[in-house]
Formats: sequence, C-alpha cells, structure tokens
Amino acid sequence: MISIEQANQEALKRINSAEPFLVDVKYAKDVLPGMDKMTIGHAGPPIQWENMCGPLKGAIIGAIRYEGLAATEEEAEALAASGKIKFVSNHSLGAVGPMTGMITYSMPLYEVKNETFGNYGYCTFNEGLGKVMRFGANDDEVIDRLKWLEKSLAPAMKKALELSGPINLKVITAQALAMGDEMHQRNIAASSLFARVIMPYIVKVVEDKDELEKITKFITSNDQFYLNIAMALGKATMDPVKNIEGSTVVTAMSRNGTNFGIKVSGLGDRWFEAPVLMPQGLFFPGYSLDDANPDMGDSTIVETFGIGGFTMGAAPAVVRFVGAASVQAAINYTRDMVEITVGKSPHYQMPNMDFEGAPTAIDIRKVVETGILPVINTGMAHKKPGVGQVGAGIVNAPMDCFTQAIMAFAEMIDEKENSEAVTV
Repeated sequence: MISIEQANQEALKRINSAEPFLVDVKYAKDVLPGMDKMTIGHAGPPIQWENMCGPLKGAIIGAIRYEGLAATEEEAEALAASGKIKFVSNHSLGAVGPMTGMITYSMPLYEVKNETFGNYGYCTFNEGLGKVMRFGANDDEVIDRLKWLEKSLAPAMKKALELSGPINLKVITAQALAMGDEMHQRNIAASSLFARVIMPYIVKVVEDKDELEKITKFITSNDQFYLNIAMALGKATMDPVKNIEGSTVVTAMSRNGTNFGIKVSGLGDRWFEAPVLMPQGLFFPGYSLDDANPDMGDSTIVETFGIGGFTMGAAPAVVRFVGAASVQAAINYTRDMVEITVGKSPHYQMPNMDFEGAPTAIDIRKVVETGILPVINTGMAHKKPGVGQVGAGIVNAPMDCFTQAIMAFAEMIDEKENSEAVTV
C-alpha cells in the first residue's frame, strides 16, 4: 500500500499543479446534475429543513420566491417545510456558494476549468455586501438584484468571456496576494485586477448605455466581487485531490450554520461533522455577538487550498476588519497553519513574509497531533431570517471533525491490513 507521506505528496502536487481558468458563464439548470426547479443547493454538509439555522431558512424562503414557486414568504416557508423541496449540498453538485450558498435552477454560475486535470468548478455571482441572500436576506430588493444578475450581468459576462478567452485565475490570485488580499474577507485588489481584465470586453458587448453604466458600477464598486470566482477556483483545484489512496489531506471544508464538515482524500465522499463555532470579530453599528449566527458557508474552500485565513499574514489591511489583535497576530496565524499543512505553494507567495509560499494541503494527522485548528476569515449573518450581514470575524474549524476523520482513517487501515492478511 502507498505510504501516507507519498499519498500526501501526491495531493500537494495536484494542488500546486492546478491551472484554473475562468472559461464561461453557465446556468445551474444546464450544468449541475439533477438540478430542477424543486432542488435547492446549499452550503455545508447535507441538512434538512427542521435542522437549519435562521439565515439558511431565510435564504431558502427567498430562493423559492426567486424561482417563482411561491408568491409570499408564508407560501415559500410552507413549501420548504412540506418535503417537496430537495435540499442538496453544493459540493455534491461540483459547486460552491458563499454563506447560505443558495444555488437554484435559474442562477448563473462562473465556470472554472482546471486545465491540468480537465475538471470544472462552479460558483454563483457575488451579490455585494450587506442585505443579500447569501446572508439570509430575502425581500423584494434582494430578489430583484438576483434577477438582474441572471438576466443582465450574467449574459454580459458570458459574451465578454467569449471575446476575452479563458482568464488565468492563478495569475490574478497570486498578484492580489502580493497586493495585500487574502481572498476571503479582503478581495479589493483581486476584484480590481479582474475588473481591469474583463471591463474592456464588457464595454464591447453591452450596447445599452444605462445598463453598461449599471454593470460597470456594480463590478467596480463591489470589493468582494472576486470572492465567488476564487471559490470556483478553489473547487476546481481541490476536486482532483479527492480519492487518493492513503492520503490524509482535507479536500473540502464547509459549514451550513449548524454543522461544520470536512472531507478527506483517502476517505472518499464522507462528511465528518461537528457543531459549528461562533466567529469572533467586529460588528456593524447596532449589532453585537447576541445577534450573530454561528459560522456558515462553502467559502472555506479557499482555506482548503491555502489562501483566506491561511495567508492572513500577507493581508495586514484585513486585520481590523476581522478583529485580529494585530498585524503580528495575523502573521502568527499563518505561521501556525504551516504546522498543519503538507507543504507550501510555489505560486501563491507572501512578499511581507520573505515571499514564503502559502501553507497548503491540510493534514488531519497534524491537526490532531498539534492541536492547531484551521483558521478561517468569515462574514457573520444575523441569526434571524431575512436580516443579512452583521459583521466579520475569525473562526476555527472544530477539532471533533478531525478526530472523527482520524479514527475512520485508522479503522480503514486496520480493515485493509486484516483483509490483506486473510488473502495471504
């Protein structure tokens, strides 16, 4: 049997050799398996309506109305609770979504191709900050914005990509990291770099002057615009790392507001879950910790391949936004992540840390042995449905996910050794 070290080096090699390109815009109904009007993709491991947190329920109510399945919130809630809606984890669809992670039949998705392995990753469009569906908001303003994304921005982006050709996301991400982004809570540089690439083509394909102005303003004024692209990049990067025999590398981390889940390469498609933790950070005026929901979202896919909280040391400007004690504390977070990963990225480098590569490929053995937990930069949603974002902060993955995975891995090895002994 291949050694764990060899298997983990193979996992690291696959991560570092990924070549993610933004190639197209597709609609969920056309590319996601089993997607129909009565299916809703959500962030995190699988969960049913009765166990969902407030913002996830709020987002689902909004998503049902967005698809025209109900006219009112009351009708939407009744439909959600009826058992007629199929709730599925985005990861099972080859996709990811931030916070509540809503993906429905009509939603446009970024399509990112990993040219090295030929696989694709998908993510929805970023809605902007504040009162948005990914944070559980669901009123008419939220739904109207989503419809505009579907019917105006997405078609324009698709036409622009047809002119531009594939866009190299590894280059943009590496440049943004050098400019002070960590690509989870700070995407200002990445969003600006992406706008510089795509806007010359947007200008060519949008004929209506007023609509062009609206699209331009939305792209250039949304500091988090690139987050969803980085997430699709992460999904396309990490999927080829799955199912490496003997590997203890984490291939996915995600949360649904109730449970945090991880997947491990050598353990297949199984989720290892534990209750999510509460982020610690800063709140928008008028809100406090009492208002916040526990951690949620698929956006932890970025930490899984080594950016986000793992490269906080390269993003001094994010420190105050997420409530870190100091720039040195952010650097210390990154140093800690080196202790629980297999290696470093040769592409995603941190200039203020002597161009050290981002710590990459989380090893469940090292997490359990050191007691150091993966650190995540995250937004915070109000715990009540329909309100939206209330702040941003830092949170850790729960240790129980990793101890469960270690035990399952040990059991698998024992079974394999016993089977081989019997065969001999």
